[in-house]
Amino acid sequence: MEARTSEDHLKVQKMKKKVLRKQVRAQHTLMRHEGIKCVSHATQSLVIANAGLGNGMSRQQLLRILEEYGAMETVLMPPNKPYSFVKYRTAEEAKKAFNALNGKEETLEDCGQNIVLYINFVEKVSLQNAVPTSLPPGLMVIENIISPEEERRMLESIDWKADEDTQNAQKTLKHRRVKHFGYEFRYDNNNVDKDKPLPGGLPEICSPFLEKCLKQGYIKHKPDQLTVNQYEPGQGIPPHTDTHSAFEDEIISLSLGAEIVMDFKHPDGHTVAIMLPRCSLLVMTGESRYLWTHGITPRKYDVVQASELEQKARTITADVGDLTLNRRETRTSFTFRKVRRSPCNCIYPSVCDSQKGQQRPVQPSFPQNEMEASKLEQEYVHKVYEEIATHFSSTRHSPWPQIVEFLRSLPTGSIVADIGCGNGKYLGINEDLYMVGCDRSKNLVDICGEKHFQAFVCDALSVPIRSGSCDACISIAVIHHFSTAERRLATIRELARLLRPGGTALIYVWAMEQEYKNQKSKYLKEKNDNKNKDKEMNTGTAQRPFSDQGPDNNSQDSAWSDQLLNDLKDESCGAKPVADFRLPVHTNRTSFHSQDLLVPWHLKGGTKKKEENVDTMSVPSGSKELQELSPVFHRYYHVFCEGELEAVCRSLDCVRVQKSYYDQGNWCVILEKL
Repeated sequence: MEARTSEDHLKVQKMKKKVLRKQVRAQHTLMRHEGIKCVSHATQSLVIANAGLGNGMSRQQLLRILEEYGAMETVLMPPNKPYSFVKYRTAEEAKKAFNALNGKEETLEDCGQNIVLYINFVEKVSLQNAVPTSLPPGLMVIENIISPEEERRMLESIDWKADEDTQNAQKTLKHRRVKHFGYEFRYDNNNVDKDKPLPGGLPEICSPFLEKCLKQGYIKHKPDQLTVNQYEPGQGIPPHTDTHSAFEDEIISLSLGAEIVMDFKHPDGHTVAIMLPRCSLLVMTGESRYLWTHGITPRKYDVVQASELEQKARTITADVGDLTLNRRETRTSFTFRKVRRSPCNCIYPSVCDSQKGQQRPVQPSFPQNEMEASKLEQEYVHKVYEEIATHFSSTRHSPWPQIVEFLRSLPTGSIVADIGCGNGKYLGINEDLYMVGCDRSKNLVDICGEKHFQAFVCDALSVPIRSGSCDACISIAVIHHFSTAERRLATIRELARLLRPGGTALIYVWAMEQEYKNQKSKYLKEKNDNKNKDKEMNTGTAQRPFSDQGPDNNSQDSAWSDQLLNDLKDESCGAKPVADFRLPVHTNRTSFHSQDLLVPWHLKGGTKKKEENVDTMSVPSGSKELQELSPVFHRYYHVFCEGELEAVCRSLDCVRVQKSYYDQGNWCVILEKL
């Protein structure tokens, strides 16, 4: 009897030690993932390991376990994490749950899985929600596009029991069952045989639906290819972009039988999860069709908003106070495409199979008139920032101290306009100001809106704000994108127009001199730092100057600019004599040899290992290898010589230069309206 008692005691002690080890491990995981420290004394708040969305526990299952021990104020479930947080009304209730559940095995009713809970106290439950995300450009989701009766008839029209050698090329793939109509999509070369249409064409049952899509403007041309996929719970489809040369722009997909979450990914790594409800239509055009990959992650549950269990079309945002799991059911998709009869000439050549290996387009020339200048900026400034907006924004979240100082020095209640606000990183610096932003890029303005900032789309040459209505303006890394001296002057004149008498404007432009007073700018230093590590930076990261660039050849400015610069002490910026009118492509992280140039922006590759991504690979700028890794865009810049910005400002008789200075590779002035 005593031996049995001793054996039972040893088992209990062994179990207690195991629970303690698991608790400590959970504490380390929490500190590593969230920076939250566990405490040894009882509080209202608990962190529960093995009870998260990441290991298959839904909000409903967790609530059933926890509600027995008291009233809860908050339950937070971070996406893809194996732990959750709960705050009880009192510390006594939290302690009761801790004593009852720590080390206890629970059975998840929906799946019969057994899990052991490990619990720790924390001081407070506080997790930051992710900013709501926008749909990828060119993507739409139309809910209730067909009725339940139409859905039933379309599902019944597909005979999955037919012989796999039927005329419609039915196949059973690893990830789902699939059937083709019109043309067979061949998975061996990711294309269609355009000379071998399948007999019968598209099912007649689809005609009313397609006529409706044409009438509503969701598609411009009637599709001639249909792929029907059936997904059981746990099945999915690998991330992919539909082959450019195989199909035209518009691709539409109808979700039948069940809702599902589809994942979209930009080459820069940015992802958006989108709920596709039952009987909804997904429309992909433009960037969402050509550049973003889309796929369905193989799993039996999707992470969704608990408050939206009726499954409305929406992006899935990491609202940790409202996330749960939704069990998947059998879903069938009807994906319609139009077979392409000519090579693709989209604006994404680096990811386009029709354009790979083609000779790169000739570099643009320096503009000789206003029309050419506008066209150059449209192609090499406006379009580029629309394409790179998401990646650009991810690299622009560290405000510059002297700009912050300027904004915080303004009187409370000042009205301030940020002309060329980008992702709005300066719009929230001083809450005592009334700030409004504008930018030429709609996608960047949309990012400002997601952050709840006031911003609108316009050109810096013509800002729709009343004259004399602003106490201050800022123009950070904007004016150097205008391609003639006249247009740069007009932009500064527009800033002055917005100011009231006595109002001030802060202007930053990129400097030709990246080495000043024997000190290298951070822009050049980062190149040298990376060389020491046998690596070369080829794309933007968080703490860089306002752009990502380097040198190459030569160029020229207009005669008007030359006349201004002749008044300066330094008559030359060190630029080489002009060889021709072609704009050189700059090599990132090197000194400038030309004032007017194109600066590459490499969209981050999302498929490489962390230590081998496009940011750190030793691949020459502009090389074939880098072109294949990620899309490359070129932005026009005019880098300013010492004294040039001041000279342009002094040519206006309505302002005076209050202050000028050099700040980490940028020339800067503060103007005062007279």
